[in-house]
Amino acid sequence: MKKFDAIVLGAGPAGICAALYLVRAGFKTAIVEKNSPGGQVLSTAEVENYLGFPKSVKGFELADLFSAHIDEYPVERIRGDVVSMETALEGTIPLHTLHMAENGEDLAAPAIIIATGSQHRPLGIKEEEEYRGKGVSYCALCDGNFYKNLDVAVVGGGNSALEEALYLARIAKKVYVIHRREGFRGAKIYLDKIKKMPDKIELITSSVVDSLHGSPNLETVKLKHVETAQTRDLKVDGVFVYVGNLPNGAFLPESLPKNEQGFLITDLEMHTEIAGIYAAGDIRAKACRQVCSAVGDGATAATAAINYLEQLDV
Repeated sequence: MKKFDAIVLGAGPAGICAALYLVRAGFKTAIVEKNSPGGQVLSTAEVENYLGFPKSVKGFELADLFSAHIDEYPVERIRGDVVSMETALEGTIPLHTLHMAENGEDLAAPAIIIATGSQHRPLGIKEEEEYRGKGVSYCALCDGNFYKNLDVAVVGGGNSALEEALYLARIAKKVYVIHRREGFRGAKIYLDKIKKMPDKIELITSSVVDSLHGSPNLETVKLKHVETAQTRDLKVDGVFVYVGNLPNGAFLPESLPKNEQGFLITDLEMHTEIAGIYAAGDIRAKACRQVCSAVGDGATAATAAINYLEQLDV
């Protein structure tokens, strides 16, 4: 078992910021990530609302800059997947142990910051898995080029859906934005841009995806109007799904309080109900899920953890 003062789970904006604060405070720190650093920023084409980049920045570029910020510090980067965690007293100090997948070495620390983020919520229709990779995607930046000069649909009404519709409009022949409500939750600035491109982007409101059809790849989306229940067929080659998020927290113990969707409940200083365990970023139960709020969560969680560790005199 490898022991640290603090372990950060997740190398997205929240996790990297937390690790930076902890190591700069002089604590032996590890950051655990099963994928590439950056989190969901990596699948975002352009970030237009992060301070310091008035002309926007590509998502992967911002992720690289975040990761580079801790390169000069002695943060131990561990690639792996946490499958479970438990807490036991070591003397009088609660020690949190992380069990790793694939025979990885267990990790332990008195302070844990959970910043594992979230993943895209699926549509939840029976054909969805059948067409995954054959017309159904959750990342326009990853898969958009497969649909050059073809017709595609984006499902969702928040910022992510509108941002990716604008990105896809540069590549695809036509983009349909399908939303279950009449109004959109996304920022007005994105809607204004979309409304200036009626030849490229068409809004289909008060409608949901009822089923998917085609052989072997997706060819048709059947839409159902939420008020009249009338259906219509929409010919598209691809569907990009942005209908919310699910927490990346399968490994979390039952003793950690969560909301109905499984997101962790914390106070304003990112404390959970277990001493020494904090949460930051999209894994938290909160309304704002943006890069800037994730970074703020990471700084706040690390500051709380630093105060806790100083009291323990580790």
